[in-house]
Amino acid sequence: MALARRVLSVAVAVALLAASASADSWLYEKFTTDGNVRADYNSQGQQVTSLILNQQSGGAFSSRQKYLYGEFSIQMKLIPRNSAGTVTSFYLTSGDGPGHDEIDMEFMGNSSGQPVVLNTNVWANGDGKKEHQFYLWFDPSADYHTYTIIWNDKNVIFKVDDLFIRSFKRYADLPYPGGKPMSVHATLWDGSYWATQQGKVKVDWADSPFVVSYRGYNADACTPNGDGRPLSCPAGTDRWMNRQLNTAEWGTVAWAKKNYMHYDYCEDGWRFPKGFPAECSRH
Repeated sequence: MALARRVLSVAVAVALLAASASADSWLYEKFTTDGNVRADYNSQGQQVTSLILNQQSGGAFSSRQKYLYGEFSIQMKLIPRNSAGTVTSFYLTSGDGPGHDEIDMEFMGNSSGQPVVLNTNVWANGDGKKEHQFYLWFDPSADYHTYTIIWNDKNVIFKVDDLFIRSFKRYADLPYPGGKPMSVHATLWDGSYWATQQGKVKVDWADSPFVVSYRGYNADACTPNGDGRPLSCPAGTDRWMNRQLNTAEWGTVAWAKKNYMHYDYCEDGWRFPKGFPAECSRH
């Protein structure tokens, strides 16, 4: 009788894990993959997607659906120890053309013991060069952290865990990523030529393969229905469609800028000898 109960208990646990896994199977249902990609499940039934970089290839996944405004988040655990030269990303893009829109969160690898740099950037109609870079104030390889992009017709907001670190505001007379649907991407690749200390430190392949893990993906977003047709949006879009930072949230942006900012394009006079981009004087 005791054996029967144990067998039943195991069967129920397996069934619950399978049901949970099925509910959380986001990778192949929502994305296409390229290169070295592995999908597993943890003990809680969450799907964990790993991108793997070796000398032959990196890895990537790209959403099957395109979106026009929304809140996009994912939990990531980055490469431990020496990740110099590697670039890990979570971003939105309308494509690769010269007039493309893009919203980036890129993690530039470090030498052992040095902080990882998070590069945030916004492209509109092919106009980029709007980077804010931050040293992360925690070890992003020790555990999962949540990285979020909120995109609406007023601003693009970047968030790490519960802290807002940047808001890129829309101005009527300046380029803004508001007209082109964008897909969601994640990549891991060899960025030796620029990622660590402006390319001075390359990938050390003796430490490969390099692995980044993703879980808990969520897209709460509108999808386009074709030219001239209204967007298809989930219920309750006010939680992000009109989202702008309040006073306290601007305080966390100021905290991140004061304590952890590594680069601000609005302070790079060498890069803009003819004058800073117009939005720099409107903050």
